[in-house]
Amino acid sequence: MRAIHQKLVRDILTMKGQVLAIAIVIGSGVMVLIFFATSLDAVTQSRNHFYQTHNFAHIFSEAKRAPEIMAQRLKEIPGVNIVETRVRASARLEVQGFQDPITATILSIPQGRQPDLNRLHLRQGSLPQPDQLGQAVVSEAFALAHDLNTGDRIRAIIKGRMQTLTITGLALSPEFVYQIGPADLIPDYERYAVLWMNRRELANAFDLDGAFNSVSLTVQTRAQEKQVMDALDQILAPYGGVGSYDREDQPSNRILTDELQQLRTMAIVLPAIFLGVSAFLLNILLARIVRTQRQQIAVLKAFGYGNAAIGLHYALFTGLIVVIGSVLGVAFGAWAADGISELYAEYFRFPEMSFRIRPGTVGLAVLVALGAGLLGAARAVIEATGQAPAEAMRPPSPERFSLGLIERSFLGKLLDQPGKIIIRNISRHRLKTSMSILGIALSGSLLLLGSYQFGSVNHMLDIQYRKIQKMDLHLSFNDVVSQRAKSTLLALPGVHHVETYRSVQVRLSHGQRDYRTSILGLDKNPELRPVLDSSLQSVDIPQEGLLLTWYLADYLGLALGDLVRVEVMEGHRKTIDIPLAGIVEEPIGVSAYMNRIALNRVMREGPAISGAWLLTDQSMHPDLFARLWEFPGVAGISILSRSEDNIRGYIQDTVLYFMLILLILAGSIAFAMVYNNARIAFAERARELATLRVLGFTRTEVAWILIGEIILISIISIPLGWLLGAGFALLLNQAMSSDLFRLPFVMEPEIFAFSAGGVLLASALSLFSITRKINKLDMVLALKTE
Repeated sequence: MRAIHQKLVRDILTMKGQVLAIAIVIGSGVMVLIFFATSLDAVTQSRNHFYQTHNFAHIFSEAKRAPEIMAQRLKEIPGVNIVETRVRASARLEVQGFQDPITATILSIPQGRQPDLNRLHLRQGSLPQPDQLGQAVVSEAFALAHDLNTGDRIRAIIKGRMQTLTITGLALSPEFVYQIGPADLIPDYERYAVLWMNRRELANAFDLDGAFNSVSLTVQTRAQEKQVMDALDQILAPYGGVGSYDREDQPSNRILTDELQQLRTMAIVLPAIFLGVSAFLLNILLARIVRTQRQQIAVLKAFGYGNAAIGLHYALFTGLIVVIGSVLGVAFGAWAADGISELYAEYFRFPEMSFRIRPGTVGLAVLVALGAGLLGAARAVIEATGQAPAEAMRPPSPERFSLGLIERSFLGKLLDQPGKIIIRNISRHRLKTSMSILGIALSGSLLLLGSYQFGSVNHMLDIQYRKIQKMDLHLSFNDVVSQRAKSTLLALPGVHHVETYRSVQVRLSHGQRDYRTSILGLDKNPELRPVLDSSLQSVDIPQEGLLLTWYLADYLGLALGDLVRVEVMEGHRKTIDIPLAGIVEEPIGVSAYMNRIALNRVMREGPAISGAWLLTDQSMHPDLFARLWEFPGVAGISILSRSEDNIRGYIQDTVLYFMLILLILAGSIAFAMVYNNARIAFAERARELATLRVLGFTRTEVAWILIGEIILISIISIPLGWLLGAGFALLLNQAMSSDLFRLPFVMEPEIFAFSAGGVLLASALSLFSITRKINKLDMVLALKTE
C-alpha cells in the first residue's frame, strides 16, 4: 500500500467520529431520495399496470336516461375505440351491528360477466349469476371494514325499496383505487361502499330497461380527447347529460395523480435541501482539514507526490465518506419505503403494490450524493494542490490583531480574560465563524422544516371543522327537491337547526384554463356553512356574482370583477358569464359559491335544493337515523365528526409520517453539524489551549474558552436558522398545495422553540464529547514544534 493511501486510512480512523457524522448527513439525503423515489415508482407502476390490465376507461359521462340505441351513435364518434353503457345509482345500506348510516354507489355489469371497461379484480368469490336476483359484488375495502365474506347478506334501500342482497364476491376496481363517497375527501370504508349488480336487475329497479345513465369509453391512440368529449356531450345533451370528463377529472384518478405529484415534488425538493447541506458541511470539513494538514501536504510534495495524487487523495477521502453515507441511506431508505407501503395499501387499493428499490434508483441517489460531496470538497482540493512545498512548510503568517468593537465598549470591560479570548477569536476569524454559524443555522432550519407541518396541519383542520363546517350531519338528496323539505327536516327528532343548499355541476373557464367543480348556492348569511375571507371572518353571499376560493381563482388567473365563463353541466345546460364578486379562504377542497336564489334563477327553477346541513343533539342520533332511513329521497348521510377523524387520520398517516422521518433526520444533521464544528475547532486550537494551560489557566478556564465559543456561535445561528427554515417551509408549502388541501403557512412559537431547543441539545451533546477531549489534552505533544 502506498504511503499516501496509508495516510488516507489513518485519517479516516483518526476522524471516525466526524466522518460518521458527515456520513449521516449524506445518508439522510440519500435516504430521502430513495424513500420518495421508491414510493413514487411503486405507486406509478401499480397504477399503470392496474389501469392497463383492467381496461380503465379514458372518458366518462352521466345522463338522466338515454336509450340504449344511442350507444351505436357513440361508437361512431371519430377516435372512439370501445363504448360501454351501464346503470349507475346511489343506495343506502344496513349492516347488522353497525348503527351509523352507510352510503353506496351501485354499478351495473353485463349479465354474469366482466364488463369490457373498468374490469373487476376479484379477490374472493365470483360475479353474480346471470339468472339470479339479489346478488352483488362488494368492494373489498368495505367488506374488510365490516368483516363481510361471500355468502353474507346486507340490506339496501334501492330506489326507495328495501332489498336483501347476497354477497357473491369481493373486488377491486381501477375506477375506485381511491374509494371515496360523493361528498367525501378521504376514504371511509365503514360508511361508503361500492357494489356491482347485474344490469337487468338494476335497470328494472330504476326504470332504465333498454336505457342507460352512465357511459365510459376508450379512445384510439392519436385521437383528440377534447373533440371526442364535445361530440359525446352533444349526443347526450337531450337526455340529461351532465357533461363528460376524462381520466384527469375522474375523482379517484385525480386524487391519485395529486398524490404522485406531491411525491414527485418532495423527491426533488427535500433531497436537494439535505444534499445541499451535506455539500456545505463537506466543504467546511475538508477546507479546515487541509489547513490543519498544511505541513503534511508539503512533505508529500517534497517526496514527489504531484498535484494529481494529492487531489485524488482528498477526493478519495470525500468518496469514502459518501460511500459510507450512501450505504446508510440505502439501508434506512429501504426500511422507510417498506413502512410507507402499508400506508399506501390502506388508502390506495391496488391488486398488488411492490415497494422494490430499483438499482437505477440506488445508482441515481449515490451519483447525486457523490456529486454533492465532490462539489463541496472542490474548493478544499484546489487549495491543497495549489500550495508550493516551501510555502506550505512555513507556519502560517501571524494575523494582525487589534481591539474589536466589543472590546472597546463598556461590555468589554466586564469580560474576564477567557471571555475576551472568545470574543477575539470569533471577531478575528470572520469567514470561519460565518461558515460555522451558517452550517449550524442550516441544521436548525431543517428542524424547523420538519416540525412546521405538525402545527400547520392542526391549524388547517381547525379552520375547516371549527370555523367552516359547523354542522353535525350533511344530507345529500337523490334528486333536486323543494325548499319546503327544510320544514320536514326541522321536525325530525334531535334536529335544532337546518340550512339547505343547491349544488350544480359546472365547468369554470377563463382564458385558456378551465376547471370542473360545483357551485354551492347558499343563503345570504349561512351559519352552519359560512364562507370566510382571508382574515377568517364570515362574509355575506352577494346577491349576484361568484365567490371562488383563492386557489381556484389563482389557477384560472382571475381578479375581482373579471367575468368567469360558467358552463352548466346539468338540467337546462347553458353557458353564461358571471362576474367574480369575491375571493374566499378555504383550506380543503375547491368550490365556487353563489346566492342560492340567484343560482335557482340560473337553473330556471323554483326554490330548489340539493341537500341540507343539520345541527343536532347527538344523543338523539339513533332515533334520527331510524327516521332518515325511512326517507328514500336521502341518498347519503355524512357525519362530520367521522369525516374529521378520517382526514386527520389520513394526514397523520401520510404527511406527518413523512415529516416525522424528516424530523429525525434533521435532528441527526443538527448533531452532526455542531459536533463537527466542535471537533474541528478543538483540532485547530489544541496547541493554543495547551499553551494557555502552561501559562497558568485552569482546566475549567481553558475548557470554557472553547465551550463558550461554541455556545455563542450556536446561539447566534438560531435566528438565522429560523429565517432559513421559514423559507424552506414556505417553499415546501407552495410545492405541496393541491386542490385536495392547502396547508396554511402558520409558524407557531412552539416551532421556533423546538428548532432552537434541537440546536442547543445538539450543542450540549457535542460539548460533552469535547470536554472529555480537553480533559485528556496532552500538553507536551500539543506544544511540540510543528
